[in-house]
Amino acid sequence: MAFWAFGLGYFVSALIQVFVTRKRMRQSMGGDGAIGVLLGSLFGFISSSCSFAALSTTRALFARGAGLVPSLAFLLASTNLVIELGIVIAVFLGWQFVVGEYVGGVLLIGMMWLVVRVTLIRKLADAMREQAKKHSHDHAEDAEKDNPKLSERLKQKQAWHMVAKRYCMEWSMVWKDVTVGFTVAGIIAAFVPKSFFEALFVGSTSDDPMFWQILLQAVVGPVAAFFTFIGSMGNIPLAAVLFGNGVAFAGVMAFIFSDLVVLPVLRIQAKYYGWKGALYILGMFLFILVAVSLILHYAFAAMGMLPDAQNVKQITDRTFFAVDYTMFLNALFLAISAWFVIWKLRKKDDGMNHGHGDKSIVDRILLFAACISYLWLVGGLVAGAA
Repeated sequence: MAFWAFGLGYFVSALIQVFVTRKRMRQSMGGDGAIGVLLGSLFGFISSSCSFAALSTTRALFARGAGLVPSLAFLLASTNLVIELGIVIAVFLGWQFVVGEYVGGVLLIGMMWLVVRVTLIRKLADAMREQAKKHSHDHAEDAEKDNPKLSERLKQKQAWHMVAKRYCMEWSMVWKDVTVGFTVAGIIAAFVPKSFFEALFVGSTSDDPMFWQILLQAVVGPVAAFFTFIGSMGNIPLAAVLFGNGVAFAGVMAFIFSDLVVLPVLRIQAKYYGWKGALYILGMFLFILVAVSLILHYAFAAMGMLPDAQNVKQITDRTFFAVDYTMFLNALFLAISAWFVIWKLRKKDDGMNHGHGDKSIVDRILLFAACISYLWLVGGLVAGAA
């Protein structure tokens, strides 16, 4: 159901990353004013959606003089305002959640700006920057030169080779998260009883839950996500399972927004900014994502736009392998992916940075979990055939 959506999103993302210049980005993001926040959001939008890659880039921006607010705007935009995420959300949850994702992403940035300006202590900000400088060793953009005109760039074979490499790199960053996320979503949909969701998300059985119940669901969403290793892309099928089991729009949106408040991200933030800085960012992100989820829920309710869970098919209820547009789009992007992979393997490395995230125990755990997931899926196919 979703392969073509990932392929389309990553193809567009690779095109933007290769053909849209980011010259003088950091020089324009030094302050915490509107221009810096706007540019941080814009450059986050055209960057990768991988949380770990976004964390590294955010740290580099902040360490080299960008303001904290524009840097965090970049981080929020690069994980919430990306094209591929919206496409996958549309496949599994519908247009209301796509609108909520993008409008909510803008609201998250605006509210983050306000909260940081009101609450951040200058001494803490200085300590965070000093800590970030200790880990700032990314010199990839220091040697960035003027790019030729877009019309000339489009004709360069080397540029399209970079598109192929970027496309493969995007997949390499998320395949483990996506594998685990889809498998966990399938297991939960098949084996976890509805009573579990009713107990975990208070008010999920009510057609008209009260405010305090909606608030609790918006709080439980990120708390549940905190202890997972699943990134934003892998969370979407699980979000569909939650919504299909009665969780309110606010609770599902809070869960989707929670990819930056999970345990591995907190650990990396502590390495980059120190524990005080990391806990400050965590607390601030938790506050704004719950607040934005509530705002979206009641704004949609006032406009009569709240989605109906009955219109969202559960993973176990979907029709697979039908001869329809999904099959043809999957075939198209399977061919594009194969072409890009073969081209990438045949061409020599051009020095492009291949470090995309955490390579420590978290990455090894995800790799192990992904391998177990594939064994589980093969076992399911064998059992089904039997």
